[in-house]
Amino acid sequence: MRILLVEDDTLLGDALQAGLRQAGHAVNWVSDGISAETALMTEDYAAVVLDLGLPRMDGLEVLRRLRAMKNTLPVLILTARDTVEDRIRGLDAGADDYLVKPFDLAELSARLRALLRRAGGQPSSLLVSGEVTLDPATRRVECKGKEVDLSAKEYALLHALMQQAGRALSRTQLEQHLYAWGDEIGSNTVEVYIHHLRRKLGADTIRTLRGIGYVVARTESQP
Repeated sequence: MRILLVEDDTLLGDALQAGLRQAGHAVNWVSDGISAETALMTEDYAAVVLDLGLPRMDGLEVLRRLRAMKNTLPVLILTARDTVEDRIRGLDAGADDYLVKPFDLAELSARLRALLRRAGGQPSSLLVSGEVTLDPATRRVECKGKEVDLSAKEYALLHALMQQAGRALSRTQLEQHLYAWGDEIGSNTVEVYIHHLRRKLGADTIRTLRGIGYVVARTESQP
């Protein structure tokens, strides 16, 4: 999933970007409120990790403007402001969750997974399509009950498709899930990863809809 990270502390931002990438996300990182607003208006994201104490525009103002545009993108606030009043202001401004610094990266990742799961209307953390099961918490993929070893990009692509099971995603949409700013994208990268996934999981796991994109089947238990 592509995440927008908004954090002005260079050391913390660098650590968060590395940690979120290790968790399988493509991460675009900006360090001020104006850049955050521009990114949100010009790019598509699965979620935002938003610091409040930002230069050029406060994080709360970024959030208020986002919600004023009727944008329901999941927003997780990171802040050193730990009073009850501060948390209330953040939640009332439209935040979906609130994490006070210092925090554990594992908790941040778990909270992000929960936000993404709720945004997708998924009652369970497990994603299931046919004989394929994906667990975002452990990054474990099984097919017919046996674990399947996937590369980071193969996992990210499968995760994106299974989160939107039953809905076709175009190559451009899949590239947005896989890559952050500055990443080099080959002309047939998505097709190559689709080929690898079909070889590992079965040719019928991912369908091609010509002129539209790719889709995995939705199980009956999924919304």
